Amino acid sequence: MAESKPSILAIVGALRKDSFNRQLAAFAAEALGDRATFSELAFADVPLFNQDIEHPAPDPVRRVREAVKAADGLWFFSPEYNHGVPGVLKNLIDWLSRPVSETERQVLSRKPAAVSGVSTGMAGAIMAQDQLVGLLSLLNARVMNFPRVSVPNARQQLDTAGRLTLSDASRTFLQRQAEAYLKFLP
Repeated sequence: MAESKPSILAIVGALRKDSFNRQLAAFAAEALGDRATFSELAFADVPLFNQDIEHPAPDPVRRVREAVKAADGLWFFSPEYNHGVPGVLKNLIDWLSRPVSETERQVLSRKPAAVSGVSTGMAGAIMAQDQLVGLLSLLNARVMNFPRVSVPNARQQLDTAGRLTLSDASRTFLQRQAEAYLKFLP
């Protein structure tokens, strides 16, 4: 019997269609190759968290919760906004952190998670990553804290069309993270 491939759900913390972190997620998919299924979570339609609409959860919230539950692992790709996690990503995590029902816990508990990020500054989104790791740990996700990929100075790694190319060093680090994450998954 053939062994099934793990499913990895990419969660990109930027809504921009061609965000650098969405491009980084595409490089991660390449690094994984055919050893895993890799898809991106669409969540632009998730409303701002509000307990007045929590039960029953809005359809977009139910959809993202089901996608997270179905995935074998989560790989976060987050930019850094003002030295922190982008609001849209924090809002998604706030929804995911809530119990699904009186009998079903929140969907992040014990979920294997990896964290990467690219930014235009010198820090490479490391402060946002640290916040994200702390937040995911608080929510009982199983965070792979090492290796993490932090790509600084994104604008210096663009091709003539303005697409992220990644330096050889960044590609090597991303490949190492992909290898480690495949071993980290259950």
